[in-house]
Amino acid sequence: MNATPAVLVLEDGRTFEGGAYGATGLTLGEIVFNTGMTGYQETLTDPSYHRQIVVMTAPHIGNTGVNDEDNESRQIWVAGYVVRDPSRRASNWRAKRGLEDDLRDQDIVGISGIDTRQLTRILREGVMRAGIFSGDALAPGGERLSADALVAQVRAGQEMAGAHLADEVSVPDAYVVEPPEGTETIAEVVAVDLGIKAMTPELMAQRGIRVTVVPSTWTAEQILETNPDGVFYSNGPGDPGAAAGPVAALKQILDAKVPFFGICFGNQMLGRALGYETYKLQFGHRGINQPVMDRTTGKVEVTAHNHGFAVDAPLDGDSVSPAGYGRVKVSHVCLNDNVVEGLECLDIPAFSVQYHPEAAAGPHDAGYLFDRFVDVMKGAR
Repeated sequence: MNATPAVLVLEDGRTFEGGAYGATGLTLGEIVFNTGMTGYQETLTDPSYHRQIVVMTAPHIGNTGVNDEDNESRQIWVAGYVVRDPSRRASNWRAKRGLEDDLRDQDIVGISGIDTRQLTRILREGVMRAGIFSGDALAPGGERLSADALVAQVRAGQEMAGAHLADEVSVPDAYVVEPPEGTETIAEVVAVDLGIKAMTPELMAQRGIRVTVVPSTWTAEQILETNPDGVFYSNGPGDPGAAAGPVAALKQILDAKVPFFGICFGNQMLGRALGYETYKLQFGHRGINQPVMDRTTGKVEVTAHNHGFAVDAPLDGDSVSPAGYGRVKVSHVCLNDNVVEGLECLDIPAFSVQYHPEAAAGPHDAGYLFDRFVDVMKGAR
């Protein structure tokens, strides 16, 4: 463990003493836990974790190092990183450097050597704001700040509720992901980047879809001008209730009856466009082992999740969209807590799921959803 002292401070006043991991300094954010036992590189570079301090429940992190192929975006997005036992060396044929090197180089403040099991049990009571303090942020001028002073800084930090963050993580300019050489192009899709992971357009491209990834600020007029066969909304960070722009654009896309597929944040955008409310979960779903039932087939899928908000739609039977888009059914449900995990519109070509079918890292049980999107686009023609 790093000999530089570090302290994790929770909003409720509880503290954890450990050693600095990655950069030293101060970071604030909403603290959440991830239950995945693999895929830490993909987690760190998932834009959905923007402004969140991530606690890894797996005790040993960093043993396979970091490579140049598995990043899901252009940078590390987590606000801070909490691990119990960081690996002292990287051992994998693909590794280019150690995990702590990347954290330090990208100025990600972390802490190691704390009881992450105890911390996770606390966070299951409800996520909260937190801060990691080390170096001069913990002891400016060599004199350590009091616990009260540290807690005061944490409580002055921003809350996730009411935060619109998609514009902060989205790409500044549009780019195209082409199908692999020799693959016939069967559809043109506009993918709105609300915090997209690189594997998502790649999986669509593998199916013959030419994907144009566009910034979150694109209007419906800009999207529809490209005459797409379908529109996709990605995962992303923040409170769906604060994302008025993407919801307004989606309503116009639904009005035009262009086939739509959304995942994670995109599922919440569809829910709000249809007129349902969204709400904040007690501690969210974050990991690669969440059981979800596809109600259409009765199949249970093990799925990858990263969300702290959910759609409030009737679980039983079909409901009528409060915004006038016809009948809607909850297509998928989480078997742990009955949270809505998918929506299917029965009168317009639109559907969504709350989890990550690209599952990088994670299981591939839900990869068929990209094929379902192709079928919806073909049916719309």
